[in-house]
Amino acid sequence: MRTNEAVAHVDVQIPVAEGQQVTGGLWLPEGEVHGAVVVHSATATPQRFYRSFAAFLAGNGFATVTYDYRGLGRSGDPREHRSLRMRDWMAQDVPAVAAWARARLSEVPHFAVGHSVGGHALALGHGTDGLTGFAMVSSHAGVTAAIDDRSERFRVGMFFALAPTLSKVLGYAPSRLAGFGEDIPAGVVQDWAPWTRRTDYFFEDPTMEAAERMRRVKLPVLAIGAADDPWATPAQIDAITDHLVSAPLERRTYAPDDIGADRVGHHGLLRRGVGEPVWTEIVEWFRTRPAPPQGAKAGA
Repeated sequence: MRTNEAVAHVDVQIPVAEGQQVTGGLWLPEGEVHGAVVVHSATATPQRFYRSFAAFLAGNGFATVTYDYRGLGRSGDPREHRSLRMRDWMAQDVPAVAAWARARLSEVPHFAVGHSVGGHALALGHGTDGLTGFAMVSSHAGVTAAIDDRSERFRVGMFFALAPTLSKVLGYAPSRLAGFGEDIPAGVVQDWAPWTRRTDYFFEDPTMEAAERMRRVKLPVLAIGAADDPWATPAQIDAITDHLVSAPLERRTYAPDDIGADRVGHHGLLRRGVGEPVWTEIVEWFRTRPAPPQGAKAGA
C-alpha cells in the first residue's frame, strides 16, 4: 500500500435538488487514477471526519469525493434546511453527488463507501447507478430497543423522545448537545425518531418501500462493522443486509484486538489511528471487483 501523502485536495460545489448545492472535497492521486470513490457520511458526522480516510484512498489511486449533506457542516445551517428529511439526504443528496462524480471521473470504475445512514442510502439503491460495488460501514437498523447497554439505550431513547419536539421549537435537532455529533435539520429527526421505535426500523414505514428497494440491488456489497459498536451490532447490521437478497454480499466484523485497537465503536473503523488496517482491506476489495458487464443495471 502507498502512503496517503501524494494527494491533492480541492473544495467543490455540487448541485443537488431544487437548485441547492452541497459543499464537498475532491481528493486526487498525484499519479494515475485507477478508480473513484464517493464517501456518504453518517448522520450528524461532517465530511472533515473522513479526511484521513479520503487521503488514504487517494494515496492508493482512488479519486475520492467527500461532502456534507444539506443542513450539516459546510453545506448550510440546519435551521435553513429545517424541513429537509433523512429520506431527502438518501434520495436526493446521495445520488446527486454520485452523478457529479461519475460525470467528473467518467473513465474509471466507480465505488462508494456509506457510513451508517450513507450505507442505508446505498442499500436502498440511491446513488448506485454506474457503480462496480460499494462498502457499507456500521450501517444498521437503528432500533433503540436493540441496544444492549442499558445506560446507552436510555440516553438514545431520551434523545429520540425529546428531539422531535425540541426541533420544532429550535428549527434543528440539538444532537451536539446530546453528544451525537453535529446539529441536524428538524425534518431529519422527524423521519428518524419514529423509525427507531419500530421493531423493524424503516422497513415498517410503507412510504420507504425499503425491503423492495433492497431486493432489487444486485451490486457486490462489502458490509463491515465493529464488534464493540453499541448501536451497529452484528445482529442490527444483519437486519439491513438480510434484505440484500439479490446482491453478492460479504460480511466482516472486527473486534478491537483484530486491528490492534483498544476501542472501535461506531466511528472507529473510519477514524485515523484506529481503522487503517480495515482501510487496506476496503481498497483490496475494490481492486478485486470485476468490472460489471456492459449495460448491466445495479437495480433499484
